[in-house]
Formats: sequence, structure tokens, C-alpha cells
Amino acid sequence: MKKNKIIQTIIDNIKTLLGALFIAILIRSLIIQPFYIPSSSMEPTLLVGDRIFVTKYSYGYSKHSFPFSPDFSQKRFFFKNPKIGDLVVFKTPADNRTDYIKRLIGLPGDEIQFISGDLYINKKKIIKEPSNVVEPIRCGKYTLNTKIFIETLPNGVKHLTAYNAEGTLQNTKKFLVPKGHYFLMGDNRDCSKDSRFQNDVGYVKRLNLVGEAKVIFFSNDTLKGSLLKFWNLHNSFRLERFFKAL
Repeated sequence: MKKNKIIQTIIDNIKTLLGALFIAILIRSLIIQPFYIPSSSMEPTLLVGDRIFVTKYSYGYSKHSFPFSPDFSQKRFFFKNPKIGDLVVFKTPADNRTDYIKRLIGLPGDEIQFISGDLYINKKKIIKEPSNVVEPIRCGKYTLNTKIFIETLPNGVKHLTAYNAEGTLQNTKKFLVPKGHYFLMGDNRDCSKDSRFQNDVGYVKRLNLVGEAKVIFFSNDTLKGSLLKFWNLHNSFRLERFFKAL
């Protein structure tokens, strides 16, 4: 009898764990998922060490909404159109596995081009005004000589961007966004691998959209503290970024 009771307890515990795991996967796949920012491509909007919540329902669902992207369908369900200026998490077209986050700049049919360091969408120059934000902008291990601007997109969305006056992407070819695809760029314009790099990222398919970044829930400066430097971890917390809406 005692042995049977132990076995039943083990079975009950396994059921509880499996139930909790199922609920966690369901929430992560259909409602909200945390992500970590490992690179400086979205500075000054997102910093290395930021942890964000991404809503999975913003653009509907596809196979990329689920862990490991199970190949059960090439369709998107309950699709909702993304908007210019959205902070979009997506699977890179290069491998359909790696998660990137960039800002949506071009919709299907839009023409995108940089001329003398200025962004043009459908042949209209995008206004960028100098901001009062003063902070170093990183690019990998280096700090770039950048200026921070307030950029106003065609639909009125305003956001901060960093431009390097001597950057290599001052002038580009014209990019015509194909049907069912999107053009996404990092706010750190001279330190971002994005849709401008056609062989690495290129245009992003509707199927590859994962969700929309909504809030920074935690942030720590990895240069000041990490799990390996736990004694100094508290000095790395960016408290002003905790629960900051995006």
C-alpha cells in the first residue's frame, strides 16, 4: 500500500509539472514572451542588457509563434497588419531561427532609400531633428561618434535614432518592399544588420513576424555587472528603465 501511495504521489507531481509546463508554453506562444537584448543595434531605444516583454498576439500567429518553429503550416492565422514605427521581433529570413528586433520602416510596396545620410520613404525625406539626448552609443566593443535625432515617420510616429556622420550607409540603392514582406531597420543606423543587408537579413516575410515589443521590464548594464560579477551586480541596475513602455 505504501509503495502504491509513493507511485501515485510521483504520478501526481509529474502531472502537475506537465500541466504547468503546458500553461507556460501556451502563455509564451500566444500571449507574451520575454526577450533579452544582446546587441546595440537598437540604441538609444533599447540597450544591451534590456529585458523586454513582447506581445505574441499583435500580428496574429504562425509557426514562429511556437518554440522551435514547428513546421505545421506556411500560413498566418488571425493576422493583424503591423504599423510603421512598430518595434518588431522576427525570425531572420537567413535561417528562420534567430530572433531579431528592429523598427518597421517599410510596408509592402514602399520604396526605401538613404541619400546623403537622410532616409527617404516613397521619395519623401523623413524629418529628423536634433534631440537633447546625450549618451554614448555603442557598436559592439566600440563607441561611435554619433548624433541622436528625433525621427518622425510618415504616420506621425516619433522615435530616437543614432546617426554616425561618417557612416558607411550614407547612400544606398532603392529598396522596393515586395508583397507580403516588410523592411525593418535598427535605430542605431550605422551599427545594425537589417533589411538594408539583403544577403544577411533582407525583406522580412509576414510569416516570420513573432510579435511587438511593448515594455522593458528589467535592465542592467553588462559592462558594470554580470552574473559572473555578482558582487557588483546591484551597481549595474538601470532602475530608470524598469517597466518603461516602448
